[in-house]
Formats: sequence, structure tokens, C-alpha cells
Amino acid sequence: MKAIPSNNNPSKALQEEISENDLAEAVDRRRNFAIISHPDAGKTTLTEKLLLYGGAIQQAGAVKARGEQRKVTSDWMELEKQRGISITSTVLQFDYKNITINLLDTPGHQDFSEDTYRTLAAADNAVMLEDAAKGLEPQTRKLFEVCRLRNIPIFTFINKMDRPGQEPLSLLDEIEAELNLATWAVNWPIGSGDLFRGVIDRHAKEIVLFTRTERGKQSIERRLKLGDPEIKDLVEEELLQKALEELELLEEAGSEMDLELIRAGELTPVFFGSAMTNFGVKPFLDTFLKMAQGPVARNSSDGPVDPMSKSFSGFVFKLQANMDPRHRDRVAFVRVCSGRFQKDMTVRHARTGKNIRLSRPQKIFAQDRAVVEDAFPGDVIGLNNPGMFAIGDTLYSGQRIEYEGIPCFSPEIFSWLRNPNPSSFKNFRKGVNELREEGAVQVLYDVDQSKRDPILAAVGQLQLDVVQHRLENEYGVETRIEPMGFQVARWVTGGWSALEDIGRIFNCKTVRDSWQRPVLLFKNVWNLDQLKEEHPELELSSVAPVVSGVDPIAL
Repeated sequence: MKAIPSNNNPSKALQEEISENDLAEAVDRRRNFAIISHPDAGKTTLTEKLLLYGGAIQQAGAVKARGEQRKVTSDWMELEKQRGISITSTVLQFDYKNITINLLDTPGHQDFSEDTYRTLAAADNAVMLEDAAKGLEPQTRKLFEVCRLRNIPIFTFINKMDRPGQEPLSLLDEIEAELNLATWAVNWPIGSGDLFRGVIDRHAKEIVLFTRTERGKQSIERRLKLGDPEIKDLVEEELLQKALEELELLEEAGSEMDLELIRAGELTPVFFGSAMTNFGVKPFLDTFLKMAQGPVARNSSDGPVDPMSKSFSGFVFKLQANMDPRHRDRVAFVRVCSGRFQKDMTVRHARTGKNIRLSRPQKIFAQDRAVVEDAFPGDVIGLNNPGMFAIGDTLYSGQRIEYEGIPCFSPEIFSWLRNPNPSSFKNFRKGVNELREEGAVQVLYDVDQSKRDPILAAVGQLQLDVVQHRLENEYGVETRIEPMGFQVARWVTGGWSALEDIGRIFNCKTVRDSWQRPVLLFKNVWNLDQLKEEHPELELSSVAPVVSGVDPIAL
């Protein structure tokens, strides 16, 4: 990748090579979605089973106890393998039935919800995964609200039906009551737990029988038409009768199937199954691809940008350092929004105004990568990042546009990050800057510039653990964390001048963020409310304003 003097115009020649019909066909083939869930709902297992059907992997590894866990394709970071959780977003692209799927795998752990938010900014659809026993959980609710803010269509997969769980009608009622989201059951379970016998396919009017197998082995799905006399020998009459009665109730009082409402994010299709045994995963994938929306227009400074626009454009939604520890690489994940991307094309970087030749674009598959020759709206590509990209940056050819930025949210944990070994300061500085760039944690600084130790600002403690682990394992730096005792952060909307106007303030600490903006830290919400009462003219925000045209400062 090479920056080119800004007086050279980005080349349009490559964009003119593709016909409108070819572009339309490529866009029509794309589906892009993220999976959201609470930890332990089975997200990693479902992800691998989807990859199995796409031929992207040959065998899905069962997620086992931490000590004997196999390597999971989407969980590539060493700490993920140790703890058995997903703590960073990855991108998995594969083909299935002539459809190119971009699966954005997100962290389930609540401490990494901001990484999930950034990933959802690049998604066109979302799959909400629920544990049949636990129903809606806090992290699921939080991520659902992010989807709602972006009007993302949501498809619900209720998992672990082969284990004891809640009544199916109760699970639907919970979604409708707590999320204000209408539901439409695509299939309906016959029993649950040890009595789980399969599902009724509402559209095909068939019973799909469940055969229990060894853990991690694929369940054999057998289909019989409703009314087939053989069913009475395979399914207990009372279980089937109860399922049919519940279905009849849904037909009379439930929502109707409406594709427009699904794509508007107002109706969620619901699927029941078991990702661990692979029961119901393939029918889910087939139906999802028919109902899911393709690449959609994205809002920009020039209004909505149609994916069919001939000019290439895209935005950076994620940065990741050291995906390949052997090469100490840094990768920028770019969501293609319009036109055709091609290797070696020259694009303009909206924030800096520089022209950049993209000579080594990569197709991302978790930690594995391959050179990509071209990409289309809905695809995600990886670009080598020698420090020129920031989250939210827009790349484009043709007329200048800039996509809406991706804001930072208020952290809840604040700690000094100490480097006890001065001889490792160079690596310490490099590690902190690169982890800040990729959004692993927010970094703040004392207003007294003689205090050089950074302040780590995180949503949860696990974020701090990850930063320390990565600094030690990827940069060779041991660090010490010292909690500061603050729980709330607010950005000063009017900047430093607004703070100067009100003079001295009490019961809070003033710090600066990576963009040199003032941030106030409070020990609790009560101290924040007290400041608001004393200075109602001071405007504060829990969301960091998006900045363009300026580079963040480094440690």
C-alpha cells in the first residue's frame, strides 16, 4: 500500500470495466450478516456449522471444556482459546449455493460490546441466537437495541432444544413483550430436552425428525408429510398433538409472514434447533438466504450511497494488530459499500485527502488470508495498515463522499497502565498506540503532560486483562494496572473553552482523549448529576463526537 501525492486523481479506469448488469449480478449474490448473542448461547458452534455447509471447513470442532477445547476457526486469538470465549470480531467469507456470504462473527462477552457495535455498523442483517433455557439475556437485549438503531433485519435462532428449556410460546412472548418485536415461527418444536422429537416445518407442512447422536456429531434429519401414518410410530401422540395445538394458536393469534416487515426490522422469523447436533442449521441457512436483504444503501455526507453506484466506496469498521504474530501485521477491515473494488486500484482517503494505491488487499477468513483480486458491495476486505487508517475512515473513488463515523461510547472502568521497566518503553508505546487504534480499549491521558502513563478506559475488566495479555505476548511488555476509582465518563461538548468558561469544578477529574478533547471522569452518577445541577449550561455527552480530518495523538 502506498500513499500517492494528492494532486493525482484516483483512477476511474478500473471502475468502468464492469457493466451495470455484471455489477447488479455480483451485488445480488451477496449476503452479509452478524451473529449476536449472550455468552454461552452457542454462537461459536453455530458459526462453525454454517461454515461446514459452505465447505469453508471440513470438520466443525465441538466446543468442549476449556482444558480440552479444540481450536475454533473463528476464535484465533490465544486468549480466546484459553478462556473458551470470543473476545474479538472476525470475518468469515464463504460461498453457499451460488451466494457469497460474509459472516461477521462478533464477541458475545459484554465487555466487548463496543467491538460488536462497530461490526454491526458493517452488517446488513443480524442473527439473534438464544438459549432455549435462558431466553433473552442482558447482552442479547443490549445488542438488539444496536440493531434497532440501525434498522437491521433480525433473524432469531432458538438453540439447545435438545436440552431442557422454556416453553416455546413463552420464548416468543418474551421477545414480543421485552423487545417490542413481532415474531413469526418458521418451524415449531415437538417437545424439548429428552423429549425433543423434531420440528414442524410450517411452510412445507412436514415434520422434520430429530435423531439424537453423539455430542459433536451431525444429527440425521428425516422428513415426513403431516398425516403420514408412519409418524405415530416415531412421535408420541401427546407431544405431536401439543405442538399442533400451539401452531393452531399461532395461526389464529400470531403475526403473519411479511417480508417487508422483516427487512424493516419489525418482524423476526424464529427458528428452533440445536447447533451442537447440527439439527435445523441447514434449513435455517436456506431460509435465511431467501429472506435476508442484500447490500443496502449507506448514509454519507452526500446522502444515501446506492451499492449499484459505479464508483467504489467503503469504510473502515475495524482494525486488528498482530493477526499473524510472525509478521507483526496490522490489518484494516473495510466494508465495501458501492462499486467494484479491484487489486492495485487507487482510492482517496477522505479524512486526509491522500490518494492511496491498494496493492495488497486480502480476503479475510479469521486468521487466514489470501490475496483478493476484486470485491463487491457487502464484501469485507483486509488492507495492510501502516498506521494510516482509523476506525470510521472512508475510502472512495470518483466524487468525494464520507460515511457516517462510528462513535465511541462511555466506558465504566478506568485504570492507570504502568510500565515498570523503562527499557521497554518503546515497545510499550507501540503496543498501547496500536491497541488503541484498533479499539481494543479507549486510551485517555492526564492533562498534566508530565504524567506520561496512559489511562485505560474500558467497558469491562476483561478488556483490561486482554490488553495486558496482548502487551506481554505480542509486544514483550509486562505492565501493571492501578484502578482509579471512577465509573462514569462524559465528553465536554463545547470543548476546552466551555470548561474555561465555568471555572473550577469539583468531584471529578479532567482528562483528555486521543483527539485532545476534554473528558470528565466521575466516581458515580450522583457526582455527575451534581455537576449538571451546578452548571446546567455545560453540555456533556456519553458518546464521543466523531472527528474527521484530524489524526489522533499517540502516546
